Amino acid sequence: MAGTLHVVATPLGNLGDLSPRGRETLEAAALIACEDTRRTAKLLAHCGLDVPMIAVHKFSERERLDAVLDVLSRGGDVALVSDAGTPGVSDPGALLVAVAHDAGIRVSPVPGPSAVAAILSVAGLPADRFVFDGFLPSRAGERRKRLRALAAEPRTVVVYDAPHRVKATLADMAEVLGARVIVLGRELTKVHETILRGSAREVLARMGAGDVKGEIAIAFAGYDAATSPGLAEEEDPLTSVWTGALRASAGDTRAALKAAAKAMGIKKPELWRRLAERGLVRD
Repeated sequence: MAGTLHVVATPLGNLGDLSPRGRETLEAAALIACEDTRRTAKLLAHCGLDVPMIAVHKFSERERLDAVLDVLSRGGDVALVSDAGTPGVSDPGALLVAVAHDAGIRVSPVPGPSAVAAILSVAGLPADRFVFDGFLPSRAGERRKRLRALAAEPRTVVVYDAPHRVKATLADMAEVLGARVIVLGRELTKVHETILRGSAREVLARMGAGDVKGEIAIAFAGYDAATSPGLAEEEDPLTSVWTGALRASAGDTRAALKAAAKAMGIKKPELWRRLAERGLVRD
């Protein structure tokens, strides 16, 4: 009789968030299929467990399928975990789960932490219906295009972002979403957890000037035609920031560019390009 593939949610950061059932499942497993053996080893050490592991991540998932299926076919249970949160939700695991189903193997969830649920729970935004869109594109043009598409979504939207580009993302959100409410969660459940709520411009200002560290989840309010102006008519924060910077610098374009770029969290050449697109400066 084949074993069971248990899909186990693991802590986002606070190891105390692992459920008792999650710990029991890890302890009873013949094998743990994990995204990063080093990360999972820390969790196992915290729980006082010693269970064989195999790395099953986005670069190795397909080639490790046979090894995992072999354990399952011989009757051993396998626990599937990611580095943090729920496997398969913007994390590896979907392929293994699909193949297990196709092979007639029982797949069972062990629910628990999820960054999507965590940010929604503290956002104060409607969550009876919402859209999760995973990681935003890393390239600026593609990211703004995606945000413009999401801006018309009437449901609350949740996205992930990388710390090294989140300030640029917030600048893009300010440009596309205007004054719409966003909620940013950084290092959720960890010692330096930060949750910021306001417009994208307000949140960007509160991020400060230093480098950002840690995982990022962002929720933002859906479009409401009854209370919001048309998308094309929403306030353009980039224009207002540039106008204010010019006024403060008494018309000194170079000084205004430096100040506005810092305020928007983007590099000066990128800001200049966007200003030129609007006809606010000349190349």
